[in-house]
Amino acid sequence: MKVAVLGLGYVGQPLLKRCLEKGFEGIGFDINERLIADLSKGISGITGSDASLFPHSIKKGRLKLSSDPSVLREAEAIMLCLPTPLTKQHTPDLSFVLSGVKAIAEHASKGVLVVLESTTYPGTTVEVLQPLFEKAFGKIGVDFYLGYSPEREDPGNPQSNFDNVPKVISGVTETCRRKMLELYSQIVKTTVSVSSCSTAEMVKIWENTFRAVNISAVNEMKIICDRMGIDVWEVIEAAKTKPYGFTPFYPGPGMGGHCIPVDPFYLTWKAKEYEIHTRFIELAGELNFRIHAYVVENVVRALNEQCKPTKGANILIIGITYKADIGDLRESPAFPIMERLQRLWTCIDYSDPYIPEIPVLRDYPFLEGKKRISLSPDTIAGYDVCVILTKHKNLPYEMIAKHAQCIVDTRNCMIDCHPKCRVYKA
Repeated sequence: MKVAVLGLGYVGQPLLKRCLEKGFEGIGFDINERLIADLSKGISGITGSDASLFPHSIKKGRLKLSSDPSVLREAEAIMLCLPTPLTKQHTPDLSFVLSGVKAIAEHASKGVLVVLESTTYPGTTVEVLQPLFEKAFGKIGVDFYLGYSPEREDPGNPQSNFDNVPKVISGVTETCRRKMLELYSQIVKTTVSVSSCSTAEMVKIWENTFRAVNISAVNEMKIICDRMGIDVWEVIEAAKTKPYGFTPFYPGPGMGGHCIPVDPFYLTWKAKEYEIHTRFIELAGELNFRIHAYVVENVVRALNEQCKPTKGANILIIGITYKADIGDLRESPAFPIMERLQRLWTCIDYSDPYIPEIPVLRDYPFLEGKKRISLSPDTIAGYDVCVILTKHKNLPYEMIAKHAQCIVDTRNCMIDCHPKCRVYKA
């Protein structure tokens, strides 16, 4: 089977690579021409992603990479791995997916199997995609096949791969489901077949809602512990010794990434159709914004205790990616925190080994083009407060502990560093 992957980001790149490794002929499509050019040279642009197989496969005639959608005509199966962000009103934004659907409808051949891998609300595959493809191709299960299989990528986690993470699959019809099973059983070690696409869509939403609610809960617990003079990190370490009924989650500056802060609100939006008010999900979202404010409150407190005003204070943000040891900025809590600090007239710089310069950000244009600060004893000592938001392994924590005037630590990085300055756990 010749397979096409539409969208070559964090999900699409490893999926295309895996298909090539398993003997498929591949087509990679993305509207980003620069990305296509880089991948053709073996340059991934994504931390932890290896694109070295792509040039070799192109040379052997087993792979085509293109920003021209006409290449989709050759594909027998097409997987959509496109972003599904939220609008500013916290409603689903399916514009990327719909653009991909349009490209497939205009260029793919009859008999194609189309798989949506993007996270979305229950009902999307059948209610949105199926009618559009029926108009383009004809009868489902005969003229084309359609299914849903949610991505389960965990960027930066080497244990998250196609061999040890089962793949949930479903099809609109039984014939579609069998086509899905035929395809994915060759790609992944374990498939989990469910009864409908809506079920598979809900599986993904529930996985991420579970994490969102628990992350928000532990962040609220952190605020409570701080007020009571209790170390929340010690509480968690002791609690997780219980061999049943407890899953450890850890506090931080807020939820980030392409899934956790976004996907639960897809369910919230859809639930309104059934007159259901998703209180837990909305509360988790509120708590996420509250923890942003709590971090800023601790920065202000740190300045006040040094008898320094917020206006003109020099703040260094250390780590701006949404999780450790990757260069992923999607929905990073660093940006709303930096925005809140800017409103207080502070002077903000950042240092992150994975981000030499802040790219274009839709909601934070004031940060665009800002370049990172290199960490040294002198630069660290020059800031009124150092705020640690991401626990990258390759950051010089001992140097920070030795030379910083004051530290706001949201990740418990200073626990073994014996800092010489005051540390605020936020």
